[in-house]
Amino acid sequence: MRYRRSNTPNATYFFTVNLAERHRDLLTANVDALRAAIRKVKQRHPFQIKAIVIMPDHLHAIWQLPEGDADFALRWSLIKSNFSKSLAKVERINPSRTLKRERGIWQRRYWEHQIRDDVDLQSHVDYIHYNPVKHGYVSHAVDWPYSSIHAYIKSGLLPKDWAGYAGNNSQYGE
Repeated sequence: MRYRRSNTPNATYFFTVNLAERHRDLLTANVDALRAAIRKVKQRHPFQIKAIVIMPDHLHAIWQLPEGDADFALRWSLIKSNFSKSLAKVERINPSRTLKRERGIWQRRYWEHQIRDDVDLQSHVDYIHYNPVKHGYVSHAVDWPYSSIHAYIKSGLLPKDWAGYAGNNSQYGE
């Protein structure tokens, strides 16, 4: 099956990428390996990360692709592959994945959304930063260590108490 994906060079995209087994915590347990995989891919296939949050079983990211380049699919494929190669083979691998030489770590598909304008961008950045609160991991967005919220606070784009308590931010999925 061939999926239709946006193909706009220099565009900004929001992504959700999930583990195959959503009860696992591979991403936070191996966050250094994930970061290394992202760095490695960025060196050969540059892109800018506008915002990111790494959760135990999924991640959300916003990327800005370079001028003349729309190939986010290649980048995700390489990130997934590099991360998977860094882990011991302990996951369950079903026969269809074995035939395609895939590990059983990632869901094959991911969600992508092309950012339309500044309001859409801000909405998705806020969603990313609020995600650990939404999932009940922390009460304050700033308390989640695997989030670009820290860079936003350091640069003065957000106050340290942004989205402070779960339940006070119904616009972000509560």
